[in-house]
Amino acid sequence: MPQSTFKQYFLPEKRGFQCLTLRDVPKTSPNYGQILVRIKAVSLNWRDGIIAMGTYPFPGPDALVPGSDGAGIVEEVGEGVTEWKVGDRVLANFTQDHIAGRLNPQSLLSQLGGEIQGLLGEFFIFPKTGVVRIPDYLSFEEASCLPCAALTAWNALYGLSPIRPGQTVVLQGTGGVSTFGLQIAVAAGAETIVTSSSDDKLVKAKQLGATHTVNYKTNPDWAAEVKRITNGHGADHIIEVGGTLTLQASFDAIALHGIIHCIGHITNPDPLGAGKDLRGPDAAFLALDRLCIVRGVVVGSREQLQDMLECFDAKTIRPVIDRIFGFDMARAAYEHLWSSTHTGKVVIRVP
Repeated sequence: MPQSTFKQYFLPEKRGFQCLTLRDVPKTSPNYGQILVRIKAVSLNWRDGIIAMGTYPFPGPDALVPGSDGAGIVEEVGEGVTEWKVGDRVLANFTQDHIAGRLNPQSLLSQLGGEIQGLLGEFFIFPKTGVVRIPDYLSFEEASCLPCAALTAWNALYGLSPIRPGQTVVLQGTGGVSTFGLQIAVAAGAETIVTSSSDDKLVKAKQLGATHTVNYKTNPDWAAEVKRITNGHGADHIIEVGGTLTLQASFDAIALHGIIHCIGHITNPDPLGAGKDLRGPDAAFLALDRLCIVRGVVVGSREQLQDMLECFDAKTIRPVIDRIFGFDMARAAYEHLWSSTHTGKVVIRVP
């Protein structure tokens, strides 16, 4: 007898991980131009945590199916779909309507698991352009790690001024974007400097090919260390994930004509709330002083995702997975993400 319902996680309200509820929902067939995908793995991003906590600073539905990053198998294709067939292995495009070129305001509202419903369940219906093909060498768990963090790092290092061999890249921390940024920079032949407060995490960064590491707990003036390592030149690219309390150091560490890629705001988790009173540096003056570009970076397009996967396939780049949780352990996966003790991605395997 065909399956008529499936399991799906749901956030009826955004007040913490305890609100994450497993429910049964009807299984439907895809319409014209759509495909039904059996989800096999979903990875979590920091964004998923702040959405569940209710501190995500962008609009979205009050009640939400979470999860933006997933991979699975095409189960059924709708009419008008010739690009895909049953059995194809696919991964989600984070911003469903961002196919190529610059992001526009309308496409910005099509981000999975935040602005629109997500895919933390057994099935999901995508438009035929909402997925891309998984390289053969990657497992579902590995592929599920790529749509958000990896593509954000790729957009940073290749989206505006492509990274070149011999350039210096600073990666703040060892979270998802920074770890992927490290792997991409190493593959490009760049010199890399990773900062962290954990020596254990810095050892792992070295294992991934980091040229230099700096513990900012024992060496708070990491910007001066970057200048020392680069003989006064500074970094050509900085993956800036800290926000308010790290931006000054990024300006101090950036090279003339370098690029500061602003991706996160970990030091100010509620930038539109009480945290807005935190005083940051005078970005306008410092950008002029350093002749640098300060660029806000989000996830890239479907076209960029395909370009990134071609590079990953050629270089056999594999995501760093910290831990894989069973589907019934989704809350524990969120808690592990929120603990910030992980190095690499947190993945939920879907039956």
